[in-house]
Amino acid sequence: RTYFIGDRPTSVKAEGVTRGMIVRGQACRGLRAAGSACRRALSTPSFAPAGSLAWPKKPRVLILGSGWGGNKVARNLDGNKFDVRLVSPSNHFLFTSFLPATAVGTLEFRAVQEPVRTNPNLSQYYQAKATRLYPKEKKVVCTDIFKEKEFELEYDFLIIAAGCKTNTFRTPGVDEREGIEVFFLKHLYHARQIRSRMLECFERAAMPARVKPGEVPTAESAAKRQEEIDRLLSFVVVGGGPTNCEFATELKDFLTKDVARWYPDLVDRVKVTIVEAGPKILGMFSEHLIEYYLAGLQRKEVDVRVNTLLAKVEIRTDVDTTCGGDFTVAHLKNPDGSMEVLPFGMMVWSAGLAPVKFLTENNNFEKGMMGRIKVDDYLRVPDTGGRVYAIGDCAVTPEPLPPIASSAEQQGQYLADCFNTYYYKPEFQSSSDEDLPLPGPVPAPVGLPFPRFMYPNSAKFSYINVGGMVSMGFGDGIVDMSRADVPGFEFGDRVYKPSMRGYFAMAAWRGGYLLKQLSYRNMMLIPMYWFKSIIFGRDISNGY
Repeated sequence: RTYFIGDRPTSVKAEGVTRGMIVRGQACRGLRAAGSACRRALSTPSFAPAGSLAWPKKPRVLILGSGWGGNKVARNLDGNKFDVRLVSPSNHFLFTSFLPATAVGTLEFRAVQEPVRTNPNLSQYYQAKATRLYPKEKKVVCTDIFKEKEFELEYDFLIIAAGCKTNTFRTPGVDEREGIEVFFLKHLYHARQIRSRMLECFERAAMPARVKPGEVPTAESAAKRQEEIDRLLSFVVVGGGPTNCEFATELKDFLTKDVARWYPDLVDRVKVTIVEAGPKILGMFSEHLIEYYLAGLQRKEVDVRVNTLLAKVEIRTDVDTTCGGDFTVAHLKNPDGSMEVLPFGMMVWSAGLAPVKFLTENNNFEKGMMGRIKVDDYLRVPDTGGRVYAIGDCAVTPEPLPPIASSAEQQGQYLADCFNTYYYKPEFQSSSDEDLPLPGPVPAPVGLPFPRFMYPNSAKFSYINVGGMVSMGFGDGIVDMSRADVPGFEFGDRVYKPSMRGYFAMAAWRGGYLLKQLSYRNMMLIPMYWFKSIIFGRDISNGY
């Protein structure tokens, strides 16, 4: 008889296994040297016939992406029922809610990531990019990120959680200066680049003016020097969403608490500007909370420009910089139609989503808005027989969801529940091209502090609005539950739902995200870094 260890068929005789040594659902003692991973691979799924000696091969679930959706489904799939494999160029899950704080040194990089390989349910991980998909053959072609060599992976079920990339809307100069003066804020290396560039701007501003040997500084050169310092210390944030607002307030905290100590002659010359093309910032929040946040930004002396469009980024060649580098300016189109030139030393862009290359170069599925994959109410990609799914920012559901972490996370939890409850059964293991049956009801895809028993079970994916939170640096923030799917307080003919602002909102923001950490290590490290930044200040070195 033949058994499967991973993908390799193994004969009973070759391994020295006898019939008496086999029990249903458990590996024999003769394979103790193979360890717990081997025992899990040999465990019998519940659909195996009683008394059978041959363990069926576990269905392979291939996941593309390690973000909020991909990480959630990978960590919640039952490794005893499925061969779980993950492909991602990033070998970690990034807790993006803490990324703005990481960029300015409030938190350190190691505290906001969780290595992919710490997932106990994962059979194999490939640090690669998926490039092509062949649904009929059930194969995905991948390219490793080291030597760019291609290899193929087969699957029984495929979950596409590839996410999206930052959309620059083809604004002239943005892509050309990306990584030099313009930075995105989506990945961990972006936060590293931002911290390095920010500190570089201060160090260059602190340098003496460059003059030729024997040359005496003039009033004109001194004026140029002051203009250059003002440019270096001008920081522009494009976009008025939660990530941008949190970064702007974290940056102001860094300026007032740390820059004032180490660069006392420069702190009063720093300028932070938020540029938002829409009519308001934090568009998903209640009006009174937006007004409160705007008032807080004004207290922090952050210049907020709404209804203002960034037309282009330009390098001024007619200006001779006094401390090296290029003289970068942003051309802004104001609400009245007039144009304004705003010099800057660093720009952080986080204002839009665009499909990744895997989506744009594969035409095996129907696309929706912004080139995202269309899925049905069960997150299945049409015309794939129920074997291909898409979740997160790369997918569009019949009722479009907000492109936030909560949406992808809930979709990942829903799929994990469907797989663990239904998709391992024999009726879902058909090798024909017929559509697989639909799953039955599963619990609501939420977690603490929202108990799942509060919501009805559903066979279809049902998004649950859990509210929104935005920090405003240390000691301030807002929490909006007005649109959340939670019980409220009845008062007359109206139902009121809680909202918070100020210190209690900041405590809720920090406490809520701290409880969502995947390891006790990060649960301990993050409060330690918060305490360190309050007592000893933030790290202002370029070392990582």
